[in-house]
Amino acid sequence: MQEFCSLSLEECKQWMEESGEKPFRAAQIFDWVYQKGCLSFDAMTNMSKDLRAKLNSSFCFPSLKCIRTLNSEDGETIKFLWELRDQKRVESVLILSKERRTVCVSIQVGCPARCAFCASGKEGLKRNLTPAEVVEQVLHIDRFLKEKGERVSHIVFMGMGEPMENYETLVKAIQILNDPSAFHISQRRITVSTVGVVEGIRKLAQEPFKVNLVLSLHAPNQHLRKKIIPYARKYPLEEILMAMDEYAEKTGRDITYEYTLLSGLNDQREHAEELAQLLSGKQCTVNLIPYNPVEGLRLHRPEKQAIEEFRFILEDHRINTTWRYTKGKDIAAACGQLALQK
Repeated sequence: MQEFCSLSLEECKQWMEESGEKPFRAAQIFDWVYQKGCLSFDAMTNMSKDLRAKLNSSFCFPSLKCIRTLNSEDGETIKFLWELRDQKRVESVLILSKERRTVCVSIQVGCPARCAFCASGKEGLKRNLTPAEVVEQVLHIDRFLKEKGERVSHIVFMGMGEPMENYETLVKAIQILNDPSAFHISQRRITVSTVGVVEGIRKLAQEPFKVNLVLSLHAPNQHLRKKIIPYARKYPLEEILMAMDEYAEKTGRDITYEYTLLSGLNDQREHAEELAQLLSGKQCTVNLIPYNPVEGLRLHRPEKQAIEEFRFILEDHRINTTWRYTKGKDIAAACGQLALQK
């Protein structure tokens, strides 16, 4: 059975015509789902009983079930645990920051990258998510926010999984999230993070939309990067940076490089100097992320002074930096902490 939230508006119109229904009904159903947050075809009162029966027999909707929510102590982060139709589970996170309402979505069950500091890839990749399973993470959280008179404003593909290894789902989900008849979230408010899948970066640069792109860098050279990100063995750092430069030139979007600081591993003065040289002259920002503890990993967060010294060296070389304020660490919802749930 097809999943409804994997459909674009045009695909829904096509289904209507093939089912002997008026195409304008598609826009009405999209309004029920994405504007009103309706999760039942039977509740769509301006549809005929016959059409509702056709929808129920043709589509699976919804595809996700919320198993649990966890709220951080500061009230600024909420983690959602979803059960999929095959009983596998994924997590996503709602981050509340001033007027922003950002959803960090997952795109795979598990992750193939197996980054040294990240919980998501500890058990490897289980399977890709469908477009509906990605879109519904946003849909359910948007419904949650609507009860408070709010809406989702930003999307980051930074949850479980490597987006470029589920490329078709990524593109379809972005199209639905951006569609005025669905969520109408601006391309400038959608961010995709990758460990550096070169062919995926180059394909994304050719798409008609221009979303923000983030590279999980985490090391200033290929040798150290392979230790932190085993997936890096597939792609030389020089080739990845060339692809990122091409993306920036093609789309006009500035690039962000994420750098998780791991005490004694990649946070020394020489690492900062090498990173500054690597990114010299690039129109980019380095987002410094102090390591967030993951159970079973023998890694440590640097002291505040070490982080400040690392940042000072980069800025002294005129590299723009941000220092990500950790949110949701107390509920294992911070960067690198999302994991498969038993």
